[in-house]
Amino acid sequence: MLTLQWILAGAALVCAFGAFVRARRVAKRLEKLTESYWELRYEHGQLRARVARLEPLPDDVAAPEKPRQPGAPVFIPLSSLTTKR
Repeated sequence: MLTLQWILAGAALVCAFGAFVRARRVAKRLEKLTESYWELRYEHGQLRARVARLEPLPDDVAAPEKPRQPGAPVFIPLSSLTTKR
């Protein structure tokens, strides 16, 4: 009867050690996932700020004119070529 108690105690000790090892692994994995989450959140905020700087709001900012290349065709409306009387 005493041998059975020692076997059960040993099995319980092995199970407890296994649970402890697994809990440590899960804690490390959770720490890595948490760190990755905050890094991604920071990068998302940075990219959102960059996009906001690149895309002006249509009501607030007028579109800047593109510089013309020499020799490139230029649009001239026909109404400006008519003689005014």
